[in-house]
Amino acid sequence: MITADHTIAEARRQLIQAAIDSTKPAAERNRLGQFATPNALAVEIAHCVGRLIGLGRGGIRFADPAIGSGSFFSAALAVYGLHRLQSAIGVELDSALAEAARALWGYAGLDIVGGDFTRMIASGSCPQKPNLILANPPYVRHHHICREDKARLQSLALKLTGVRVNGLAGLYVYFLLLATAWMEEDGHAAWLIPSEFMDVRYGAAVRGFLTDRVTLIRIHRFDPKDVQFADANVSSVVLILKKAPPPADHAVEFTFGGTLERPQASDRITLEQLRRSRKWSVYPFHAENDRHILVDGAGPTLGEFFRIKRGIATGGNKFFVIDRADAIRRGLPSPYLRPILPSPRNLKATIVDADDDGYPTIGRQLCLVDCDLPEHLVEQRYPALWQYLTTAESFGIRDGYLVGRRSPWYRQEHRAPCPFLCTYMGRGSGGTQPFRFILNRSNAIATNLYLMLYPTGGLAIMLRSHPERDREVHAILSRVTGHELRGEGRVYGGGLNKIEPRELDRVSASSFVERWPELARFLRPRSADSLFN
Repeated sequence: MITADHTIAEARRQLIQAAIDSTKPAAERNRLGQFATPNALAVEIAHCVGRLIGLGRGGIRFADPAIGSGSFFSAALAVYGLHRLQSAIGVELDSALAEAARALWGYAGLDIVGGDFTRMIASGSCPQKPNLILANPPYVRHHHICREDKARLQSLALKLTGVRVNGLAGLYVYFLLLATAWMEEDGHAAWLIPSEFMDVRYGAAVRGFLTDRVTLIRIHRFDPKDVQFADANVSSVVLILKKAPPPADHAVEFTFGGTLERPQASDRITLEQLRRSRKWSVYPFHAENDRHILVDGAGPTLGEFFRIKRGIATGGNKFFVIDRADAIRRGLPSPYLRPILPSPRNLKATIVDADDDGYPTIGRQLCLVDCDLPEHLVEQRYPALWQYLTTAESFGIRDGYLVGRRSPWYRQEHRAPCPFLCTYMGRGSGGTQPFRFILNRSNAIATNLYLMLYPTGGLAIMLRSHPERDREVHAILSRVTGHELRGEGRVYGGGLNKIEPRELDRVSASSFVERWPELARFLRPRSADSLFN
């Protein structure tokens, strides 16, 4: 039963949370991974777990390893009632949030421990083991975790759970593993975390842990267009587990869209099926979930016909990519200018032809400043280029990570012109492709907003003999379904899709062999055999 004290405390909590959030720039909160759980969602999660543990059960020992201002503790009070909470502990690194939670919930017996949860676990100074964890761990991405901390966390996770965590994993992965190690046997936990672990290669350790070491009860993936955090562009899942070995015939409930109470789609997936699956976001199988994988290593894939690489990262497009007309006006030497395509939002064409100089026949031609001569030679031989390079300071270019590690600092990655490209990010639902394929007949290269598809093997041989077939290759690429592209890629909050080279590698290429059967003899034996079995 919700008391008047609780209603007042929750209202105050929301005001205090908003006030604390307003004191920090968005960039700082992003670095710290501080995104407070909306109370309505926390209450819904508490209700969902309550049905599993039994609403009449007493002796709940609650814990939240990233308590913040106490949204999940507030939800536990509202759903379970104060009389059922035998103990409650919250750990919080941010001193302002820790003090707020202590002042708000001290009357209800919440014990606040200030500090880093991962160090508390490592020291062996943890309080009594909880039997219920409700948590939204900090979403700190791997590049915001310093090398020393990353090594410490990896070692600690291996020691306490036996799981080797990939260095690309975010902080939430360590919280999930370490808090489960802390939790009492047969205890329950619900985690509100990013959905990325379901698909990415560095999520494999988490997926293995969930299928083999605990009983995974349910995963609910919110529709990416339905963002759960107003201040974070992240696709979220609720993961509910029991700390107990899974039964041999166990099946996990996968739900998608809508709410926890009323999902749009639902299915039960066996552990064996999950262990074989490269990506979990394809579940549940339902029209509402538009992430499908059409092949699973059985047939030819794009990676067997193309070498796929990201475009170049210049370290500062505003400086290194300039109008060709401006470069000519400045007198910049043409040997150190390379044609480059504009960003996808400014490139409307899907077939790009070339002028006599190899530049794209588009409205605004761009070029990339790319020179490998040392500075003293540039200054001696090409004063116009040297004068332009001296303006880099005004752009803040010299302080950048990439630029600071190049020698000379204005030399770019090598990329040959590529006949086929794919945009790296995009939107789209249903059969609509989230990414565009582009036929590039110019000498332009591309930035890392594109993936570059270089034909290899039999396809490269065919195109050398029949260059006119490039248009048909492009047409086949453009017929890859949006479902499959989304299934192989990943999605972020707001429905923004992204695909990496290794993910595009795995998209089915059966259509190429169906159109040109002679390409089958260039495939690996496994793929060629499976195609005709």
